[in-house]
Amino acid sequence: MTGGGGGGIDAESPQRRRPLTVLPLVALIFYDVSGGPFGIEDSVRAGGGALLPLLGFLILPVLWSLPEALITAELASAFPTNAGYVAWVSAAFGPTAAFLVGFTKWASGTLDNALYPVLFLDYLRSGGLALPGPLRSLAVLALTAALTYLNYRGLHLVGLSALFLTAFSLSPFVALTALAIPKIRPSRWLAVNPKAIDPRGYFNSMFWNLNYWDKASTLAGEVDEPRKTFPKAVFGAVGLVVGAYLIPLLAGTGALPAETAAEWTDGFFSEVGQRIGGPWLRVWIQAAAAMSNMGLFEAEMSSDSFQLLGMAEMGMIPAIFARRSRHGTPTYSILCSAAGVVVLSFMSFQEIIEFLNFLYGLGMLAVFAAFVKLRFKDPDLPRPYRIPLGSKGAAAMCVPPVALIATVMCLATARTFVVSGAVAAAGVAMYFGLEHLKTTGWVEFLTPVPSDSFHGSSSSADDDNDVEDVRAVLLPADNVPAAEEEVPTGKAE
Repeated sequence: MTGGGGGGIDAESPQRRRPLTVLPLVALIFYDVSGGPFGIEDSVRAGGGALLPLLGFLILPVLWSLPEALITAELASAFPTNAGYVAWVSAAFGPTAAFLVGFTKWASGTLDNALYPVLFLDYLRSGGLALPGPLRSLAVLALTAALTYLNYRGLHLVGLSALFLTAFSLSPFVALTALAIPKIRPSRWLAVNPKAIDPRGYFNSMFWNLNYWDKASTLAGEVDEPRKTFPKAVFGAVGLVVGAYLIPLLAGTGALPAETAAEWTDGFFSEVGQRIGGPWLRVWIQAAAAMSNMGLFEAEMSSDSFQLLGMAEMGMIPAIFARRSRHGTPTYSILCSAAGVVVLSFMSFQEIIEFLNFLYGLGMLAVFAAFVKLRFKDPDLPRPYRIPLGSKGAAAMCVPPVALIATVMCLATARTFVVSGAVAAAGVAMYFGLEHLKTTGWVEFLTPVPSDSFHGSSSSADDDNDVEDVRAVLLPADNVPAAEEEVPTGKAE
């Protein structure tokens, strides 16, 4: 059975789980990272004009997005498991470091997902539909519940929905660009007001809009032929993301006077549509923004919940998180992620971005370190896709993104340091608490796997064998928990 891992389904009920193919995976990666130009508006305000954000979206994809995407393609093809980057870090540094990375990146992802109901309501407000406080809170809960249910219904359905949402979310910007061309003045792209530059806001906005390439690795166990499919999908998504940012930004900033830079805040693209095309384009962009936020929520929820499933398969968290519904989805993992979204969605937009960027940066430092260590420690690890660089070149490739992470962290506020430190401390306490629970037998855990099982070795007897699906090692048949609604979580036959 394809897909090979991540809490499989047996041969007697194959219709309940359909593996992801290339195009749905491209759409899910696109929504993990971007979802369209919604949310990039603040980079113009914080950059003091069009020049810095345009340079940022030209340069940072090369220095940041491409290295992260390449690493994701290489390691996801080598470790086609829902544990994703947790398995990579475990292979390099052991289970303790892997748990802490998994916890901080799950917290970052949940913070990220809490943005999308907020952004959805912001676009409604920019269209004149402002909800009072109590009604806004109810709307957040209703949106979270509805989108969580769609996620529960199946990853294949989410992937197909993401394809439709990608097309619809980008469609108004085709019209916007066409209408903007006669009004574009290239000199406006060079505008910058040094006094108006907000370095913290600028770097946080750029970083947030270009990160999360590795999140889709937690879906590798659900992908059809992941060792071939994942690299194709990652590179397709890179081109889609860069185009979805640069083209609308070039059109909007080139067609509007440079003096409007201070107006570019969250939701401003609907106003750009109003000024360039009229009310009909404004409404179209607002509808696309709403649909985009649905796709962003679904992709993030999928990545976060399947990450928890993968961690449960590794014996890091209770086995209940590995249980699947009749649709093949990890029910309790989805509910846990949804609860986190509800709790965090009442924070402000800028607070959420800064907190999640800091936590995400901590996790990515560990991921880059794991990639470099595995290149040197295990050079003969079967990698169906391998970045065409030697070990030293691969290490050098990681320097620019690490420098960007350090920059974002150094610009963080004291409050962010405190909150992130509290999250890290909570992760340490949770790790030792769960280790204690394993000794009591009060909570069911799957059998932990020795770290040597997670990676190949230069002493392998047969270099022609690819890395076996990690899940086949993580879930031996006699350690499979009872699945919810009678869907087994054992190894696929």
